Amino acid sequence: HGLGAIAFQQRNYERAVERFKAAIALRQDVFLYYYDLGEAWRTLGRKSEAVFAYMRAAELDQQSFDALLHLGTLLCELVRPAEGAQALRLAIRLQPDHPTARLTLGVCLERLGQVDAAVEQYLEALRLRPKDPRGYLLLGGALFKAGHVAEADLAFAHALSLDPSQAHAHSRRIAALNYRADLSARELAAAHREWGQQHAARFLPADGGRAFPQDADPMRRLRIGYVSPNLFRHSVAHFLLPVLRAHNREQVEVFCYSNNVVVDETTDALRAASDQWRVVAGQSDEAVAAQIRADGIDILVDLAGHTGDGRLLVFARRPAPVQVAWLGYPQTTGLEAMDYRLSDAIVEPPGEADELSTETIVRLPHGFHCFGRPGEDGTGDGCEGASLEVGPPPVLANGFVTFGSFNTVQKMPPPLVALWARILQAVDGSRLVLKSLPDAVIADRYQAMFAAHGVDPARIEFLHWAPTRPEHLRLYDRMDLALDTFPYHGTTTTCEAMWMGVPVLSLCGDAHVSRVGASLLTQAGLADWIAAGEGAYVEQAVRRAADLRSLAQIRAGLRNKLRASSLCNATQFTGDLERAYRAMWQTFCR
Repeated sequence: HGLGAIAFQQRNYERAVERFKAAIALRQDVFLYYYDLGEAWRTLGRKSEAVFAYMRAAELDQQSFDALLHLGTLLCELVRPAEGAQALRLAIRLQPDHPTARLTLGVCLERLGQVDAAVEQYLEALRLRPKDPRGYLLLGGALFKAGHVAEADLAFAHALSLDPSQAHAHSRRIAALNYRADLSARELAAAHREWGQQHAARFLPADGGRAFPQDADPMRRLRIGYVSPNLFRHSVAHFLLPVLRAHNREQVEVFCYSNNVVVDETTDALRAASDQWRVVAGQSDEAVAAQIRADGIDILVDLAGHTGDGRLLVFARRPAPVQVAWLGYPQTTGLEAMDYRLSDAIVEPPGEADELSTETIVRLPHGFHCFGRPGEDGTGDGCEGASLEVGPPPVLANGFVTFGSFNTVQKMPPPLVALWARILQAVDGSRLVLKSLPDAVIADRYQAMFAAHGVDPARIEFLHWAPTRPEHLRLYDRMDLALDTFPYHGTTTTCEAMWMGVPVLSLCGDAHVSRVGASLLTQAGLADWIAAGEGAYVEQAVRRAADLRSLAQIRAGLRNKLRASSLCNATQFTGDLERAYRAMWQTFCR
């Protein structure tokens, strides 16, 4: 053990591991041997091995705060939140005033869906360390997840006031702004441009980054690189996978740059559909940009924007001749180095959107989404072989119409609750099913909101999280008619509902986020389900709920209608996409 300690001090961590393991082989009951082995494994980035060592150390000395803290932190990083929370609670019993332990416990609780409990931990951590920007960033994220969008903005703003250099915190803040109905398109665009100037502009090479060694042949085979933190069972993956599979390999070679922490069956399917796969999670922006340059990528495509663990500061360094934003973000990136953004004429009609976007908007002719058909396209989401036949309208069994929405809580602001309450009051005996509310405290808050509008809380049903996608899709059998959210529309939920035979009523607004539903419904051949105002939205919901024969007919034929639509035509969509890429490349060559 002494030799291992010397090796550790000399930063010879592999040697230290060997010596610590040799000591443990001689004595299995010494706390320090296991603890130091955990330290060595952790330093080497071998998290699973470190967990074993810290776990054994904590068993040998249940009063070791450090062993419990490191154990809980690593379990959290390995996405084992229940075990992590258990270890961190034990650590906090030993040191109640340790802010880092409370912050990490909050992260675990968030991942377990206990969002209000996570907020309590973050607030306690900030009481102990009031000038911690990370604490305010985590608090903002939890408040946003709980649907408190305005309060989340205040927390993000405070994090930035403490450390203005936090590009990630700034991204989280402007991403949350998209959910607010009180901001104009011009104000949103200005906020994104400010981010670009503050965090990204300095990375752009002095020559604009336009000098590349690639052959400027306008017709040669192109290398396309997709960058995303969501290459697993995630909404983005459901729209990306059919495109990866449909790409014409005579025209393009596909590279994927995965910034995932989570890896699952969908990741395997995406990897199999790619020509080259690069794992870039944990790497610096400069290292990722260097990898992209080394790969000779011609067109680099961002699939995340300012959401989650997006890598916009990689794009800021312009590692590829042509850079494109697509799919994962409903707004301009604000990035001078981003050349194009893919959209369509319904979501962003020509005019003001072009003026406000830092990118050139390219409008695809058949919409900018391609939905992977669950259970039919081998999407790696567990739907293959599952029984996903469209179920009968639930009104036939229970005698009342059930409206529903499976969108996230931040998409359901109080004004929308008031609108849905008007619909429920106008349709006698009707019910509303909601999903994706993180915990019971938030569900209680929504029941109180409906009650304040005169709706019996018993008419609102909250469905629990489904562990598999087939089980999630089966929950659409519980609704007769889906109500889209406003001002931020659903995307995956709209497509899933239609796939399961449930028509979706969407209220069309004047911003990208409030027009996505109109794009999807138009592609699916349901343009008559788009409402032009709040009054029309309520009127349509009431009228359609009264026509049970029509609802049954739509339900019986909607999946085949969707199958035949442009929304599910991967060959057509990918052809449109490749023609857009080719035009971008030819412009670069000229």
